[in-house]
Amino acid sequence: MGLDFLRKMDWLGAARCGAYLRILALLNVAMLAWLVASSHGGVDRNGFLLGSDFISFWTVGHMLRAGADVYDGAAHIAAQRAFFASEGGYTAFFYPPSFLPFCWPLGGLGYFPALAAWLVTTGAVYVASVRAWWHRFLVPVPLWLLLLAFPAVPIVVTHGQTAFLVAGLLGAGLWLVPTRPVLAGVLLGLATIKPQFGLLLPIVLLLTGQWRTILAAALTAGLLAAASALLFGGEVWSGWLSASARAEEAMAAGAVGYAKMMSPFAALKLLGAATSVAYAVQAVVALVIAGLLARAAWRRGWSDGLAVLALAGAPLVTPFVLDYDMVLLAFPLLWLVGQGLRRGFAGWEKLAILLAFAAPAFARPLAMNLALPVMPLVLGLLFAVLWRRVSRPASPVAA
Repeated sequence: MGLDFLRKMDWLGAARCGAYLRILALLNVAMLAWLVASSHGGVDRNGFLLGSDFISFWTVGHMLRAGADVYDGAAHIAAQRAFFASEGGYTAFFYPPSFLPFCWPLGGLGYFPALAAWLVTTGAVYVASVRAWWHRFLVPVPLWLLLLAFPAVPIVVTHGQTAFLVAGLLGAGLWLVPTRPVLAGVLLGLATIKPQFGLLLPIVLLLTGQWRTILAAALTAGLLAAASALLFGGEVWSGWLSASARAEEAMAAGAVGYAKMMSPFAALKLLGAATSVAYAVQAVVALVIAGLLARAAWRRGWSDGLAVLALAGAPLVTPFVLDYDMVLLAFPLLWLVGQGLRRGFAGWEKLAILLAFAAPAFARPLAMNLALPVMPLVLGLLFAVLWRRVSRPASPVAA
């Protein structure tokens, strides 16, 4: 048996995968049901408001309607705690002004109706995007089962986060590049509401000559930025720049919690490294990922493989990434599974798929309780096996 037990993983067949997926789906649904059933007045047993992070976006919506400065930290804290205050709890707002038009409608609803509308709307964007990839690569597992079993999905739901929206826009945008390049660019431009996950996209778009998509993305991002200034005042951009400086200081100081973040930077800080060392390693990782992506894209046309390679590398190149952002991995995983089923799985690919799919369930608990930051290693393995397959698309693949 030896190392081949993990390298080939011949024991992980279709029947066993199906059983594991059903177990995970049952656990995820049961966890969500218990969270809601055991809550009182919308507050869970740990004292957190349901959809804990969503209160930041909802508060911003109310502040925008009142004409308040959403990037005034003290004002945001006061407005948030006027609705709900936990002991020492506060969810900050550091999103760029491009996100403000998405927040404004939330201010017209009560908290829980707004949370429900947010999850249904952004979840629909994500499901539609994942469905397109699932259908293209003919993965022989029901879509509903994959979504219910993927541990990153309930994490987004319980936090009320933006990850469904951002991942859905990026996934759909890259899926449409070869067939509807202008619409693809519009979707990618909208995804600039969380710009750190699009850092690698210019590399692959430029090197494959996707000029219509690039132009549409740039125009959309520019129009969204201009609309935010027109609607809410040009000063929101200077306010965001000041808030961004505070955000960087808070991240480096561990205000978010290094155990909650999934980046190489956070992993090294959790292990006791100096901030300068952690940033240096993060920069090296980002440059290596960018270089490998550029090498894979050099003198090649657009392909789904290059798209998923950019998406898989996205969580590795930014220092600020959390477990709920791992819903982005659905697209690389679907592509890799589809390739493996058609051409055979190469060594370590099944392990990479298994770990990347399941890791959101245990990455944060391991980091918080045992100081073991495993997610960067999982992401690195996934990127490595994807890069190997994308870089040699015509070569035979060993089973």
